[in-house]
Amino acid sequence: MQSLKTTFTLPSYLVQELSEFSQELGEKKSHMVAEALSQYFDILDLKLAKKRSADVRDGKTETISLESIKEELGL
Repeated sequence: MQSLKTTFTLPSYLVQELSEFSQELGEKKSHMVAEALSQYFDILDLKLAKKRSADVRDGKTETISLESIKEELGL
């Protein structure tokens, strides 16, 4: 996996905690941030799926049947 350098601002208490955990665990801060974001994105994926499901249930979003997609694609 390709890594890209980025810059962002964090509250000082998070930077301090990150440094402390990194030092004690002997892990790179960038690795720890990547892991934390990956886990958080999993949580957001679930939250988004629940929202989309509720939108369908509440009639805010229409679904498209598999049959209509097949027909449109000529399958």
